[in-house]
Amino acid sequence: MSLQFFVRLASHVSLACVLAWPTAIILAEERIESTSHGRWPFRPPIAPAIPAVSNAEWIVNPIDAFVLKQLENDGLEPNQPEDRLRLLRRVTFDLSGLPPTVAQQQSYLADTSPDAYARAVERLLSSPQFGERWAQHWLDVVRFAETDGFKADVLRPNAFRYRDYVIDSFNRDRPYDEFVRQQLAGDEVEPYNPEALIATGLNRLYPDEDNAANLFQRRQEILDDITETTGLAFLGLTMGCAQCHDHKFDDILQEDYFRLQAFFTPLIERDDVPLASLGERKRYESQQADWEQATAGIRRKMDDLLAERRSESEAFSLSKFEPDIQQCVLTPPSARTPYQEQIARIATKQLLKGFKPETAAKQLSAEQQAVYRELEQQLAKFDHLKPTPLPLVMSVSDVGPQPPPTHILDGGSLQNPLQQVLPGFPQFLGESELEVASGASPLTSSGRRAALARWLTSGSHPLTARVIVNRLWHHHLGRGVVGTPNDFGVQGESPTHTELLDWLALQLVEHDWSLKHIHRLIVTSATYRQSSTVNPTSVKHVAAISRDPDNKLLWHARRRRLEGEAIRDAMLCVAERLNATMYGQSARPQLPPGASKRYAWEANQRIEDQRRRSIFVLAKRNMRFPLFDAFDLPDMHNSCGQRPQSTTPPQALLMLNSEDTLGLAAEWANDLYSRYSVDQRGLIEHAYASALGRNASREEIANAVEFLNADGARNSIEAITDLCHALFNCNEFIYID
Repeated sequence: MSLQFFVRLASHVSLACVLAWPTAIILAEERIESTSHGRWPFRPPIAPAIPAVSNAEWIVNPIDAFVLKQLENDGLEPNQPEDRLRLLRRVTFDLSGLPPTVAQQQSYLADTSPDAYARAVERLLSSPQFGERWAQHWLDVVRFAETDGFKADVLRPNAFRYRDYVIDSFNRDRPYDEFVRQQLAGDEVEPYNPEALIATGLNRLYPDEDNAANLFQRRQEILDDITETTGLAFLGLTMGCAQCHDHKFDDILQEDYFRLQAFFTPLIERDDVPLASLGERKRYESQQADWEQATAGIRRKMDDLLAERRSESEAFSLSKFEPDIQQCVLTPPSARTPYQEQIARIATKQLLKGFKPETAAKQLSAEQQAVYRELEQQLAKFDHLKPTPLPLVMSVSDVGPQPPPTHILDGGSLQNPLQQVLPGFPQFLGESELEVASGASPLTSSGRRAALARWLTSGSHPLTARVIVNRLWHHHLGRGVVGTPNDFGVQGESPTHTELLDWLALQLVEHDWSLKHIHRLIVTSATYRQSSTVNPTSVKHVAAISRDPDNKLLWHARRRRLEGEAIRDAMLCVAERLNATMYGQSARPQLPPGASKRYAWEANQRIEDQRRRSIFVLAKRNMRFPLFDAFDLPDMHNSCGQRPQSTTPPQALLMLNSEDTLGLAAEWANDLYSRYSVDQRGLIEHAYASALGRNASREEIANAVEFLNADGARNSIEAITDLCHALFNCNEFIYID
């Protein structure tokens, strides 16, 4: 009977949600405009005139005028408005990543005022869930992870602070220009602002083989990764394609690639930066100095006891490096070049990992061990002077005011350096005078990244605003104005509404770089509020399909599948088991028994801690949460501007058979039974409204009643569990109309 119910239920969901329009292949010569210097998108946006249209009554804001003008030019009409509840579900998922609750649905339907939808939008923009939803999109772009990747996949214990910074930034509507500056150069532009120092964690998100022997190559690979990701995230350009030679398609020279890399050449990792205000730092340093002065003699004696073991350990570890690396370490710090200092710092970090005082103490003679233990006891008597350690930030700084040289590398190979280059901007964007000033930290920084950030956030920059508003459009409309959010070049897709993208980019700058302003414009437009229904028997729709099969002109809304994170969050939310705790150390949900023992994490002891929102689940490169992985989670090694959407058997099997899905269905069923044990129709209506965001039809209610009463087991927990499980597995549950 359960299988029969699945079949009957499936016959009543919107079968069109499996429809996927084919993506047209557009050749480079078919692009709307040339990518040569001075042409779109490489010229500064100029405010376009709002188009005049015939059907002016349809327009809610200028977005609609740009869209409607192209529709009318092609003889097409926009689709009818979406049903109110379907629209509420769409905008709630888009802005919060969660389904609307039954109470929210009822409140929205009861509000018949003309601005009911606008008020719903404001509620969603103001909710803390907004930042959680939109931070995930940004984390995809910057390939956020909390581990190094490679074979060891070492944990980065403070990486979560960067994730929290991004969430908070979206919730506070941090101006996008400030968001960019803090991430690229927070240590240079705001060196005493803890938030800005956290933001520089962007420059630490690269995959990294932290036990690599060739530190020269390791450093270069890190710089290559940062350079490529910067180009993709902020410029929407495949700068990485010019690493080995001039770009084959875009006007990006190999010199441009290394000039961009030169902004990052001085970088060094910093894991010792305290998360504290300037006053808190000074108090800590004062207390630490008092403790160090009081314990100097004791600690010196302890160090002397371990000196031989430390020297042996460091010598052994150092011997594993090639002679040139050893020379960087052995050269006195005052005599090192900036490049040698960078390599020495990386090497020293690895050397320190090989020496553990507690292990070395056990290797001392019995007499020495007794002395060491006595010294430890003496040291402990001064614990009252020692300050509580400040929390630390995963950050960066420059090696100093003098940066190491940057060379063009023939074929991208470190073994083949060519001429030296200075930091600069891509030549095809026009020559810009480079002003490098280290700002608030003139003695410790080169100021290069601050200069890059200032250039990117100048109001006239041709790409920065266009790229980010295109990302917003992509996630709201299902396809960007430029359909390849990370590639505005020749190999990317042609823009469909060039003037619209320029208008939105200028709106962003004119409204103090407020991303919420752009969200509001998009989701309140008539374009966004169209129905996704395409009727193959409608003459109007048949004509539209013939003229614009890919819906590039936006004559209807696109039906979109939820990501794995949103599917998990939706199940937790519908079952009322979602833990809304924000920020802090990441959650570790229970992994299935077959998970790799090498990379599996130990689950949180409390089930409530395991059930936090998916953005707070540990982002481990070598152990991706199975549900997310099945539903096309990016690999976290490369920037992802647009997730793929596959349809595979493991997706269905996970939704049908995973312990998480079955367990949540059972818990939800118990709650429904306790509330509606004598109201079967109420139970069914509540279940449908919770899961699908709409009222159940008469036929659906009749089928559910028949199912729940089968075999004389009226409203049994088992039957209700199967009903809940079936709703989780509806196509309609994981798609947004």
